[in-house]
Amino acid sequence: MAHGRSGGVIDARRREGRGNGRFLVLGSASNELLKQSSESLAGRIYYSELTGLNPFEIEEPHGKPLQRLWMRGGFPDSYGAAGNHESNDWRQNFIRTYLERDIPQLGPRIPAATLMRFWTMLAHVQGELLNASKLAGSLGVESVTISRYLDLMVDLLLVRRLMPWHGNIKKRLVKSPRTYIRDSGVLHTLLQIPDYEKLLGHPILGKSWEGFVIENILSNLPSNIYPFFYRTSAGAEIDLLLEFGLGDYWAVEIKASRIPTVKKGFHTACEDLKVKRKFVVYTGEDEFSLGSKTTVISLARFVEELRTHLFQN
Repeated sequence: MAHGRSGGVIDARRREGRGNGRFLVLGSASNELLKQSSESLAGRIYYSELTGLNPFEIEEPHGKPLQRLWMRGGFPDSYGAAGNHESNDWRQNFIRTYLERDIPQLGPRIPAATLMRFWTMLAHVQGELLNASKLAGSLGVESVTISRYLDLMVDLLLVRRLMPWHGNIKKRLVKSPRTYIRDSGVLHTLLQIPDYEKLLGHPILGKSWEGFVIENILSNLPSNIYPFFYRTSAGAEIDLLLEFGLGDYWAVEIKASRIPTVKKGFHTACEDLKVKRKFVVYTGEDEFSLGSKTTVISLARFVEELRTHLFQN
């Protein structure tokens, strides 16, 4: 069925008493398709983002929870590859194909080499505040061009732009967003990290885990729950702030450590916002209290806790 006729078919079926129509929509990155669907199906279309594999969809080797998923990322062919070399080859081919074929088909006429440099630069500043002027200087373009490139990568679901929380409190708040390469496996390929052992010794370790945790948490959030980070000029900071409603917050600190510690700035930020629950998501499996009503918890257990909370409310 031609997508341009979808709206008329849905209306015809409604008049026949056949509900809202039944369609199988395949994953297409066509700007033209999206444009026509928004014009012809306004109010009659539902967009659903298909995320990568999550901890509840995999079976990890005993004693190595999440290790392979974190290292290889959530693309099924990357995760399920026979070995690290094959997995990395798949991700390299994915990156090259996206840059050389898929993105040009969408319309933007940006050289593949330029976008590759930009994508790699974002990988090096994973989880940091966006500094458009610095990126522009390194790439030899204007800051407005960096914004255009970033918008494209965000729209293509390749990069996460996490916005800072803003509210009416007497604090000087950071206004720049943070950026993350959304798939951890793609991040590691862009940074030429071949395996888990090399990741453990790489400076990106903490920010890689942070991005991985954020993606897995946000993939379980309904659209009415809003994610932010929180940071003041004085150093009070929360890696991930979940806003369930006015004045209803959970604070999440993310640590790539089996013996996590939390800085004073986290507790200060929690006091600023009067958060209801405080968590530290770490790479271990045990659950325990860190004091100050802060729970240290695994990623899988946190997602279970989040789902329970959403179900009960």
